[in-house]
Amino acid sequence: MPAGGEPCLLDQCERQASTATRFAGLVPLCRKMSRDCNASQHAPKCGHMAKQGILLAAFGSGSRQGESTLRLFDARVRERFPGVPVRWAFTSVLMRERLATVKKKSDSVGKALRRMAFEGFSRIALQPLHVVPGLEYREVTEEAARFATETARRHGGRGARLTVGEPLLSGRPGSLDRACRALLASAPPERRPDEAVLWMGHGSRHASSAHYRILGERVNEADPLAFVGTINGEARLDDLLPRLAGARRAWLLPLLSVVGRHALEDMSGPSPASWKSRLAAAGIEGLPVLRGMVESPAFADIWLDHLETALAGPEPA
Repeated sequence: MPAGGEPCLLDQCERQASTATRFAGLVPLCRKMSRDCNASQHAPKCGHMAKQGILLAAFGSGSRQGESTLRLFDARVRERFPGVPVRWAFTSVLMRERLATVKKKSDSVGKALRRMAFEGFSRIALQPLHVVPGLEYREVTEEAARFATETARRHGGRGARLTVGEPLLSGRPGSLDRACRALLASAPPERRPDEAVLWMGHGSRHASSAHYRILGERVNEADPLAFVGTINGEARLDDLLPRLAGARRAWLLPLLSVVGRHALEDMSGPSPASWKSRLAAAGIEGLPVLRGMVESPAFADIWLDHLETALAGPEPA
């Protein structure tokens, strides 16, 4: 403990090792805390409670590829914001339970925020890896609001300051155009001019599902053989099949942050209901590309820019 100051964060970590949060496959928290305490560019010195941190929120992944993809994004965040501690939260209850059965720890957004408050973070930037501001994104913001209210009540109105970053498609001017450029840049380089390319998004029953339709219109204007479809909501495959008439081959890419069940089963699986099978039934060869959006630098940079905006939020009053 520094003389006359608060306990060093590393000391706190060592005393609380049994409850330390870990992201599956990453270095232990105590080791990260040691590095974070020594960092000087962004993080305060040990002994100061005013500390900035990042919380990344994803649906979650239990596959090797998905975990590798999230580790890749974690590394990009740390490179972009050196010295700022990074934590993770998984929004899917089912995914957290599945990871628990194989003894991999994961936190909900609320639990991760409470851990960060316990560790002494006074400014937290929460960046969800969502595509649109739909129901899941709203649940993240609501959980963040509950945390902010709870900490403010406990600390006399001066709890941890929390800023939530925007999803990939924020609705701000230029957001769709930038996403359109990123989408077209992610098309397979081996694609021929007469071959279609189709991105599969999750979709939503929320009004934000219109973002997918508008993005699809922008992409199709730039490339008449490029389409955006969704599993739910607007622009489903049934709506796109007539527009694919004449194409003999179509590349299939997930409009999802990581490759998971939707990409492996709904998009490219052997089931007759998968997009690949339905294309085959229409006489079109489907060519799946199993690569999540987080793996594309153009998409990753959009989320990183939103995170930078969140980190640069106004100082607490």
